[in-house]
Amino acid sequence: MAGIYLHIPFCKTRCIYCDFYSTTHSELKTSYVKALCRELEMRKEYLKGEPVETIYFGGGTPSQLEEDDFQLIFNTIRTHYNIDNCKEITLEANPDDLSNDYLQILASLPFNRISMGIQTFNESTLKLLKRRHSASQAIEAVKRSREAGFKNISIDLIYGLPGETAEQWEHDLQQAIDLQPEHVSAYHLTYEEGTPIYIMLQQHQVQEVDEESSVNFFSILVERLKAAGYEHYEISNFCQPRKYSRHNTSYWKGIPYLGCGPSAHSFNGNTREWNVASINDYIEGIENEARRFETEVRDKATAYNELVITSIRTMWGIPLDKLEQEYGPEFLNYCRKMAVPYVKSGKLSERDNTLRLTRKGIFISDSIMRDLLFVEE
Repeated sequence: MAGIYLHIPFCKTRCIYCDFYSTTHSELKTSYVKALCRELEMRKEYLKGEPVETIYFGGGTPSQLEEDDFQLIFNTIRTHYNIDNCKEITLEANPDDLSNDYLQILASLPFNRISMGIQTFNESTLKLLKRRHSASQAIEAVKRSREAGFKNISIDLIYGLPGETAEQWEHDLQQAIDLQPEHVSAYHLTYEEGTPIYIMLQQHQVQEVDEESSVNFFSILVERLKAAGYEHYEISNFCQPRKYSRHNTSYWKGIPYLGCGPSAHSFNGNTREWNVASINDYIEGIENEARRFETEVRDKATAYNELVITSIRTMWGIPLDKLEQEYGPEFLNYCRKMAVPYVKSGKLSERDNTLRLTRKGIFISDSIMRDLLFVEE
């Protein structure tokens, strides 16, 4: 099985915290969609005939596309890929794009999952972040999505926002729980260099939350969602039973995927590729039959490190039998040796031949990952 990721880079406006590749040049949309379809055709052998189980439209803001754009893309995929048993087709969307008419269009297309970027229900913070929607628009968008027939809805939240209090975060979580989405992704705000909010931080216009507050926010997140019946299946992701993101889980489980569009990454089980992060260079390259991309051939140490980073984040953990089978006893022994202090302190558990983070370990997961990585001496 395999996945397809399609990067739709268009945004009406840029949020001040986002460092994903995006553009506000919507006049390029028609030529871009044609280039995207051409890339799908050009790279039809990349997945080696593997059936496609998930398709993910990410961004940017994929809900900036129109019905004809989606029809062209889906027709191209059907022509060149096996999607007969595709289980999950996700569209990332902004709440203010999800009008009744637009949702009816989406419901007529193969989409069966919507991932909605809400971020917060606090009005002043939404304005600070330059989000285009209000809290009430977000709530109504979820309700309209239900009425349109969508039974698998994910919402994104951000915590650790400037000036945020524990009470505000609890309010955000309670509002999210009240909407009963099947999936919640919650990420701590990071100040990525080059973003407007990073510049604001450097100019002391905003202030980072302290470490104690960050830990408290995460504790509240885990406790509230667990009490509401959500499964904590990855550090930043929670779901109702069996409603985990199949597409994102394929990344963490090392399943091959094809990524199309500027800055999109691909993985075929051995090598990784990523396209140029420029819409103009991307379109020009595709039109000239000379796609612009870079490739990384993984050595055994790099592949082992990727397994550690992706697997330890999830409730499925690091499968030690797979580690030994694919990388040999040297890496298995190294992993076990580096894990010993954390197993003894109760931050990692080893059972069923699998290494997993415990509740205590989740709070220091970055440190644990670093220590388990293989570093050449």
